Amino acid sequence: MIDALTLDQMRVFAAVAETGSFRAGAGRLRRAQSAVSHAIARMEGELGVALFDRGGHRPVLTHEGQALLSNVRDILLRVDAMRARARGMGEGVELELALVVDTLFPIAWVAQALNVMRSRYPAVAVRLAVEPLGGPLSGLLDRRYGVGITVGEHFRSPKIAMQALAAVEVVAVAGASHPLAAMALPLQMADLAGHLQIVLADPSSLTPGQDFGVLSPQTCRVNTQDTKHQLILAGVGWGRLPAWQVERDLAEGRLVRLAVSALGRDSSLASEAYLAHRVDAPPGPAARAFCQALAAAAKR
Repeated sequence: MIDALTLDQMRVFAAVAETGSFRAGAGRLRRAQSAVSHAIARMEGELGVALFDRGGHRPVLTHEGQALLSNVRDILLRVDAMRARARGMGEGVELELALVVDTLFPIAWVAQALNVMRSRYPAVAVRLAVEPLGGPLSGLLDRRYGVGITVGEHFRSPKIAMQALAAVEVVAVAGASHPLAAMALPLQMADLAGHLQIVLADPSSLTPGQDFGVLSPQTCRVNTQDTKHQLILAGVGWGRLPAWQVERDLAEGRLVRLAVSALGRDSSLASEAYLAHRVDAPPGPAARAFCQALAAAAKR
């Protein structure tokens, strides 16, 4: 009966199927070949189907065996994941890493750090949000996230511990088809004020009535960095974007830098990025592994 199947039988079946022989499967499992053959025979008896055709020099999966192998692999994967999670619980490992990242921060660095963390803690689930301005700090304060990455000096709280990571460069740009792209350099602030500026809206309630980096009386407020990027590319308006996001657009001529000395040398400003967490909720093992990996990625 199927209820009599054991995980050990499934592991033996998978080992033989993957190595191509009872002998090789026994070697992988460090068991006697006779024990492996017996486990397969019992599994076949309980399932009522032949898993291998033994008529040739090497056992070959039958049609039924091929169909059932995918189910067995899925079961073993889920069991291994459950065991890893249970082991993590015993070690105090988090079930989930809830992470919020400032929209200005290079997401490639976050991806590198997540890969490192998951290589050590594969059972830890990840929940990732990307938010602008006060979004990361707000998410930490109300405990929606355990670890945050903020950019700039505007968003601080005594309840939040912060560790400097790296500088993030932000540049003023316009699409190649925008009127500002064709104007004589250097530009003046009045030139920018005469055109629509694409700006991010703060999703948090930390800055009511405040603007950051808004220089034009004409604004188009958007809620995501990707939307801002696409509108600037399309020539709807100008704005400031992180250098990592527009590097290729600038190199290939889709965007141009707006040379305005009032916006920093070469129209570029650098802001410090910080790792952040609540003072009363220090990171667990998985979160610490992520933070260490992120700090290493940011130094490269």
